Amino acid sequence: MTASPSAKPAKPKLAFRPLPVPQVDVHGFWGDRVDAVAARTADILYERCVEARMLEQIDPDRPAPGVVIPFHSPSPDEAASVGFTGSTVTTQMFWDSDWGKTIETAAYSLYRRKNPALEKRIDAVIDMYEKLQQEDGYLSSWYQRIQPGLRWTNLRDCHELYCAGHLIEGAVAYYQATGKRKLLDVMCRYVDHIASVLGPEPGKKKGYCGHEEIELALVKLSRVTGERKYMELARYFIDQRGLEPHFFDEEARARGADPKAYHFKTYEYNQSHKPVREQDKVVGHAVRAMYLYSGMADIATEYGDDSLRVALDRLWDDLTSKSLYITGGLGPSAHNEGFTSDYDLPNETAYAETCASVGLVFWASRMLGMGPNARYADLMERALYNGSISGLSLDGSLFFYENPLESRGKHNRWKWHRCPCCPPNIGRMVASIGSYFYGVAEDAFAVHLYGDSTARFDIGGVAVSLTQASNYPWDGAVEIAVEPQAPVAFTLHLRIPAWSAGAALEVNGETVKLADVTSDGYAAIRRTWKKGDQVRLDLDMPIERLYANPQVRQDAGRVALSRGPLIYCVEATDNDSQLHRVSLPRTAGVEAQHRPELLGGVVTLSALAQADAADGWQNGLYRPEPPATSQTRLTAIPYFAWDNREPGEMLVWLRDG
Repeated sequence: MTASPSAKPAKPKLAFRPLPVPQVDVHGFWGDRVDAVAARTADILYERCVEARMLEQIDPDRPAPGVVIPFHSPSPDEAASVGFTGSTVTTQMFWDSDWGKTIETAAYSLYRRKNPALEKRIDAVIDMYEKLQQEDGYLSSWYQRIQPGLRWTNLRDCHELYCAGHLIEGAVAYYQATGKRKLLDVMCRYVDHIASVLGPEPGKKKGYCGHEEIELALVKLSRVTGERKYMELARYFIDQRGLEPHFFDEEARARGADPKAYHFKTYEYNQSHKPVREQDKVVGHAVRAMYLYSGMADIATEYGDDSLRVALDRLWDDLTSKSLYITGGLGPSAHNEGFTSDYDLPNETAYAETCASVGLVFWASRMLGMGPNARYADLMERALYNGSISGLSLDGSLFFYENPLESRGKHNRWKWHRCPCCPPNIGRMVASIGSYFYGVAEDAFAVHLYGDSTARFDIGGVAVSLTQASNYPWDGAVEIAVEPQAPVAFTLHLRIPAWSAGAALEVNGETVKLADVTSDGYAAIRRTWKKGDQVRLDLDMPIERLYANPQVRQDAGRVALSRGPLIYCVEATDNDSQLHRVSLPRTAGVEAQHRPELLGGVVTLSALAQADAADGWQNGLYRPEPPATSQTRLTAIPYFAWDNREPGEMLVWLRDG
């Protein structure tokens, strides 16, 4: 069976597109996080890129720095293989991607908060890229400055197109946020060059990237420039992936290497083992998978491609039913930075890379392009509030690469990393959070996320302002003011989260029966909107005990706590006993308490629990009597806020008493 390419472009049934960041002002919970990124993270990213010597690599007026980060060392059996890829790869190869994400973070931060010094620095970086670009449009600091002469010889391993993708996204962001288009023009020239080298036409390489990313970047570039050819190139990369004869095999033989001399042994690692429409299982490197599915969802939206939608829903079901952490984290294994087997979700050794959870947010948000559906938006929210922003300290200065669900106190935030993909990834996502809140279609507007914010958009040729007032996620009351410049008819879609069983909706003081207007988890209000229209949505915030599928052996006999969109954890600093000795009785009442003085202002959960006593074990490790128990007060904080105080133990899954 072979996959057919995307059908002739069809008019999408109902395509929703995110609002550009400058059209959304965010305050409240997310506003605090955007402010932290604008005030600290954006500058830190630039400074740490410079400290890592990344600036030297892109500046054509300086001597090239050479190989700063050594090539990966092969294992003995691989070292004996001619052309082994491990000896040809270093994380330095994708420094351009780190610059791209740093530029994107800076762009949205500059929109949020004036920072002339940072803007001047980023302008200088962009000038270097413009000067570095070759006459034919090619642009890669690694292949121009460190390994010249090898461009387009190893797409499988060496991140050429991945780097281009992140630079494209940085260019789009910088143009949208500052109005400056120098980098946008540079990247358009580069993409035109890429399209002259890769594609379905005779004489071109039938290639695509080993690390997906450029696909979703090209969609952004097409939308901001209006150039359909960039969308077509994105579609080509999606359609070509995994077709036989396999491009990565042919490419390896062309450079004199054995295709089998591949560190990860299987093309499942980069999701090129099958054509995308035949894939039904989430496999391989988690970040690559999320970026691929994001690109597929964009193309499905743009072309009304139901064959891609069917494959995406199969993959979504597989991820969410077998391989997803309760925090919205994913990818349990450090070995492949990705997936292992069904229901393998270890807690203490969880890899759950920050980039992977960010990638899940990307995928979920793009699935919403095909129409409001709470199955995607609820998980986007779960990943946003838990598994992704846990990767950034509350003050915006320190980072997690891995996000385990259990720690003995040794897993702590770090300043930088030899593979620093996560800091700018979480930085750019937080700085652009407004674009995830809303979606606009021809005659419809969707509210995916709740919280203090104002959106500005046009619908039916009429300018509309929509403002939310809410203390979300600490409180479920949401007031929405709709202010069109003139009366205009459209459908307002409001997400009703699956965790809120007791939601209530009013429009201009009149109760709306949710059962009558809700489909796919969204309440749809169709009316001619006028200035002064008010919508009130009340979401109850239940405290829930959550249990894992019994096939997840690591969570057998355990319970987790949630409130609204937040998953909770316990930290040693708030609790008297060692955390593994504590059990939460099923009869214990769990109370919520607002703590404005704690961790920037959070709601904690507390309960009376049981703790195993440690005394009476002086004579050895084992005895016939169980330990004595005593009552203890258990306090839990939101998972995203852990390790922002003194180091210590942390636990998400408690013993179920």
